[in-house]
Amino acid sequence: MLRRLLIALAIVALLALVVWRATRPDPIPVRAARIDRGRVERTVANTRAGTVNACRRARLAPPSGGAIAALPVREGDRVRAGQILLELWNEDSAAQTRVAVEQSRSAVLRAEEVCVNAATTAREAERARRLHGDGLLPDDQLDRAVSSATTLRAACNAARADVQQEEARVAAARATLTRTVLKAPFAGVVAKITGEVGEFTTPSPPGIPTPPAVDLIDDSCLYVSAPIDEVDVAHVRAGQPAYITIDALPGQRFAGRVRRVAPYVLDVEKQARTVDVEVEFLNPAVLKTLLAGYSADAEVVLDVRENVIRVPTQAILEGRRVLVINDDILQERLLRTGLANWQYTEVLSGVQPGDAIVLSVERKGIAGGVRVVLEK
Repeated sequence: MLRRLLIALAIVALLALVVWRATRPDPIPVRAARIDRGRVERTVANTRAGTVNACRRARLAPPSGGAIAALPVREGDRVRAGQILLELWNEDSAAQTRVAVEQSRSAVLRAEEVCVNAATTAREAERARRLHGDGLLPDDQLDRAVSSATTLRAACNAARADVQQEEARVAAARATLTRTVLKAPFAGVVAKITGEVGEFTTPSPPGIPTPPAVDLIDDSCLYVSAPIDEVDVAHVRAGQPAYITIDALPGQRFAGRVRRVAPYVLDVEKQARTVDVEVEFLNPAVLKTLLAGYSADAEVVLDVRENVIRVPTQAILEGRRVLVINDDILQERLLRTGLANWQYTEVLSGVQPGDAIVLSVERKGIAGGVRVVLEK
């Protein structure tokens, strides 16, 4: 009787095992990572997309209006400082400059003539004084000689003043001529040209922005300007290390340094209040691959911990919980954390290096006690 009972119990247990195996849920495939030691940084990042800017950018227009006579450069050309970018029709100004130069030359010649005569009469007056002293020349002739010398000396001074006046006129004429020539204030690349030869161009009136005749960019020096929330920017200082990412260059991260924090808060309607932070590139070689105007993000490093236990931030659930895989079963652990950023979070207690934690915490059914299998 006992033997039959044991056999029956064994059969029931076997059937229960078969039913349990047949009805239990399949293990959930998950992505996991091993906890390790490494570097953790506390960072702040921009709230909206930043922009790659040139350290120097000039939107140029000639000081005076006129018809474009020459455009010796094209968009995309590299130019040196002082190179001519645009010339207006200036034959009238050039002619006036030539007239002023000739008048100046004539004034110089007249001054030389008058001053030579003044020197001659001065010597004659000196001889007259000696003759008068010896009693060989009457007083009236001495007076005439001295008066003539004084008069011609004054005429010489007046002629020299006329020379200076004519030189000033030449400078004014050349300045007027210069206003018709647009030169590069620094070396760079021509980004945009507005206008064609024969078209009329004018400078922007005060308070009325108009397209510049030539947009010149110095692309040898670039930086990123990014808006950071007013709460986070309180800890940002010039000189702090930073990382720069460019949307047009995915997968690349560039080392940078904060070069300036704006001294005021931007209050843009319907947007959070932010402060513009400028971050410069540490490696000048990367500038060759960048274009001014690229959208970019800046991440400023506020604090660093080296060789600490860390977990991927994406693995942390609400309430600082993680799911650790133990014999294919998930166990929930509560963490005590330190520094954190979007990539890693420092762990003070709760897990140890080598523990496997779930990364794909967003998947349906993931919870403590669930059976899982690692994705291949």
